[in-house]
Amino acid sequence: MTHPTPDRPSRTYLDNGGSALLHPLARQAMLQALQDGWADPRRLHAEGRRAGALLAAATESVATVLGARTEEIRFTPSHTSSLHQAIGQVAEARRRTGGGAVVGATERAAALHAAEHACARHGGRRTLVPVDRSGRVDVEEFVRALGAAGVAVAALQHANGEVGTLQPVEAVHEAARAHDVPLLVDAGASAGHVELPGSWDVLALDPADFGGPAGVGVLAVRQRVRTVPVGPEDPQPWAPGGVNLPAVFATAVVLEAVTADRAAEDARRRALVDRLRRSVASIPDVEVVGPEDDRLPHVATFSFLYVDGEALVTELDRAGFAVGSGSACTASTLEPSHVLAAMGVLTHGNVRVALDRTTTADDVDRLVAVLPGAVARVRAALGAESL
Repeated sequence: MTHPTPDRPSRTYLDNGGSALLHPLARQAMLQALQDGWADPRRLHAEGRRAGALLAAATESVATVLGARTEEIRFTPSHTSSLHQAIGQVAEARRRTGGGAVVGATERAAALHAAEHACARHGGRRTLVPVDRSGRVDVEEFVRALGAAGVAVAALQHANGEVGTLQPVEAVHEAARAHDVPLLVDAGASAGHVELPGSWDVLALDPADFGGPAGVGVLAVRQRVRTVPVGPEDPQPWAPGGVNLPAVFATAVVLEAVTADRAAEDARRRALVDRLRRSVASIPDVEVVGPEDDRLPHVATFSFLYVDGEALVTELDRAGFAVGSGSACTASTLEPSHVLAAMGVLTHGNVRVALDRTTTADDVDRLVAVLPGAVARVRAALGAESL
């Protein structure tokens, strides 16, 4: 939050999905690790042993939160890297089974691309399982796809970070176990915000989504799951060249902190999101996207008819609000959100708001106050105000 001036409004950051504000404890932990753990943790000298102790403590802490063994924890350079590595390594280990992959239609692009790449590498077929209008995957279709011949790996997100929908992970994992197909659960949007499922074979977390630092990803791989590194040989195939120890240590500290206050933050932020959803629903020609229940507590998504999503994000930015847009035709792809398209909802004029632990009721009320005017101005600029 910056200080306002006559020509610059105060800033309110409401784009905390995947790039959340850094938790204060993360700063402290990174400084400590930079002071005490700067050496290579693989070295035998005192400095290396001290760094190794920090890495071991971080690993044990993360394992405890996830209900995993310490030897099942992996650290990677990023969440995207985690998804690429997990799908690629599991598929490589099971290449004799087949080259197929089953993924939900609203998975992250990183998971979809990794599955497509693995299938091309092993001559398999990528099966996209459809979702309903709320964004929830069709369990029967997922189970049917898991039963097809030659499926090597499956992936299903715990929650969708674009619209907040929680997925039926437990039911899908039960079917995956019955068909002997390892299931990757992407908890990148849910870790630190809701209780994580215990049903998974590989679990991926994104520290940058819950207030941890960028430059690190977290994977938990059950011991029963075989993996084979893909790419050049390296002593640390999950993080070639070594892990970012300050980021790893900060991640462990923040994960403990946000897990401890999760219940209180869930209730507080869910009430703010409910207020926001009700208020926005009164704006003409708007679709409130995602389910009312079984969703993340801090994400709210709306699509406005006759509105360009990027223009609306820019208009709100001028008013001092940083929000996201899952709709928009980006300069790199010129394609609308695959998530919204898979749900069959309005793909343009989309705004996503993701609250963090510093978001107040006043922040939400001020956004509600400026949003109708911002929508009207964008529609007017497009000549659509009278439609």
